[in-house]
Amino acid sequence: MEFVVENLTTRYSTSKGLVHAVEDVSFSLNDGESLGIAGESACGKTTLGLSIIRMILNGKINSGRIIFGGKSILDLSESQFNHEMRWKEISMVFQGAMNSLDPVFSINEQFIQVLKEHHVIGNYDKLILDSILSVNLDKTILKKFPHELSGGMKQRVVIAMALLLKPKLVIADEPTTALDVLIQSHIINLLKELKNDGLSLILISHDLAIISEVAEKIGIMYGGRMVEFGKSSDVYKNPKHPYTKALLQSIPSIKKELKPAYIKGTPPNLLNPKSGCKFFDRCPEAMEKCKKDPPKFKTDSGYVECWIYE
Repeated sequence: MEFVVENLTTRYSTSKGLVHAVEDVSFSLNDGESLGIAGESACGKTTLGLSIIRMILNGKINSGRIIFGGKSILDLSESQFNHEMRWKEISMVFQGAMNSLDPVFSINEQFIQVLKEHHVIGNYDKLILDSILSVNLDKTILKKFPHELSGGMKQRVVIAMALLLKPKLVIADEPTTALDVLIQSHIINLLKELKNDGLSLILISHDLAIISEVAEKIGIMYGGRMVEFGKSSDVYKNPKHPYTKALLQSIPSIKKELKPAYIKGTPPNLLNPKSGCKFFDRCPEAMEKCKKDPPKFKTDSGYVECWIYE
């Protein structure tokens, strides 16, 4: 079941004006595939995920299309989307997931709340147990409260909640942040197992190493735009966009003697973005024509937004 995002634009309303959080983003994902979305903080990664699941606060999706299973998600009413799509077809593991559990309810009660919210009819006990076992947790944790669980266990509980109604696509926003290296490894292996079981996954992260472990495709975001998209192997081995190159050069390597290089300058102001390439002021390959918005130039497995490839 193909998932397609076309020219998606999302903006937030603030007292200072509109924040251009996501601008003209396009990508596709086949059934059972995984996509990693990378980029520095405030580049629009989380907003993209929230746009897909239609949970934008203080803003709105201005234009574009999201097609999943032949349905145009943005054309559905809120009640239709909540009843037919949200959590049943598409779910999300939110950023800071370990703090999203309610401290005054047991884990079992919180699972029941999710099922009631989405008007699920059936054997709640079996649905909850199946979901808990799918993330390698013991059923005894259902009687516990969030404060009785470790960070890794909380993260698995939140992933189990995202899997509760057996969606076909899960968006995981920074699922390994604030976890130690060992627990990160467990979560990454869990995501791999879920993917091998046929689940489609969108993994949002600033950590390119984690994305390389899980995702077949990768989208690089900068200043609200997806500046490069393609197969992970192509993007990692032969990056096209100057920002992608700079990101990869900033990662320390035990195989190379070269020191990691930092990206000079500061990210663009999305309250009043300039026309043209958002990376212009920091790009070592900038040209005069870069002051105009670059189109999407085709690559072997995707596209790149850069005038170099005109």
